[in-house]
Amino acid sequence: MTERVSQEIAIETSQEQKELYGHLNENIKRIEEAFHVRVSYTQSSLEITGDQEEVRQASILINNLKDLIRRQKTIDKRDVAYSISLIKSGIEDSIVSLLEEPIVFTERGKAIRPKTLGQKRYIDAIRDHDVVFGVGPAGTGKTYIAMACAVSAFKKKEVNRIILTRPAVEAGESLGFLPGDLQSKVDPYLRPLYDALFEMLGTEAFNKYVEKGMIEVAPLAYMRGRTLDNAYVILDEAQNTTNEQMKMFLTRLGYGSKAIVTGDITQIDLPRGKKSGLKTVLHILRQTKGIGISYLGRNDIVRHPLVQRIIKAYEDYEEEEKEKRQAQEDKSLSQKPEGAKKEGAK
Repeated sequence: MTERVSQEIAIETSQEQKELYGHLNENIKRIEEAFHVRVSYTQSSLEITGDQEEVRQASILINNLKDLIRRQKTIDKRDVAYSISLIKSGIEDSIVSLLEEPIVFTERGKAIRPKTLGQKRYIDAIRDHDVVFGVGPAGTGKTYIAMACAVSAFKKKEVNRIILTRPAVEAGESLGFLPGDLQSKVDPYLRPLYDALFEMLGTEAFNKYVEKGMIEVAPLAYMRGRTLDNAYVILDEAQNTTNEQMKMFLTRLGYGSKAIVTGDITQIDLPRGKKSGLKTVLHILRQTKGIGISYLGRNDIVRHPLVQRIIKAYEDYEEEEKEKRQAQEDKSLSQKPEGAKKEGAK
């Protein structure tokens, strides 16, 4: 039987108590549910009771949240949920390190910062390398962070241009059937990139930079034959590039330029039989000096909490299907006549 222990933690200010306990003590209830402990609390302290390891983890969580409150004065549901998920996955670091200098400020003055430790590692990789691959599921901020870093470099005059591009493949749909000329066909597809730039620069500034050719948002096919000097180049949805397209893109890079490649290798929309250029290049360049590769996971998802659960459910389903296929292959192999097995081995 696991030993039950108690741990007391002091609450130093009324602000700390208010933020730590949450509205109607919702944060305390969430901690109890996550770690299977009982939390008794007063205005000046709280006591955690439960199994030794669970109490230890809950204590680390509460102290991490206290650090966060001291730094930013307030915490929200997402701070609590993310801190719990980190500790549950064996990462006991405080997320205070996320409160460093913002990447950039939006046109309305909102600070853009990393929201997870995975995002912070991604930003560090971008700062330290000229070519970076940001790989992870939907909602992890791969493209948004890359664009924030691009806008920051552009505002600091570290680069002369920002170029954002995507391959013209979209979730099983053909752009050729859409009405209008090529630009009107691809504009809706590139809309998420436009929206982020509108937020960071403002519509007026964005339009001015586009007119001057200082910001370009275009399909990947437009990159062929060009040399991109003194530019911040972002290739989004890179899982939908072919091997040839990926090689073409990476060899466009000129002096004073930086390339960020983002994608989700679980959402490939290429025709059957076509290999993903992103998958291939991650293998080819995995040990190449000067290349940064940053993997983001479920804990880095910053959309609705249900997105994490949806992605986890799909991962579980895909793993089950993989095991079923493997079991069927093993069964088929075991049922082959002895002669056929030997011939197959040859």
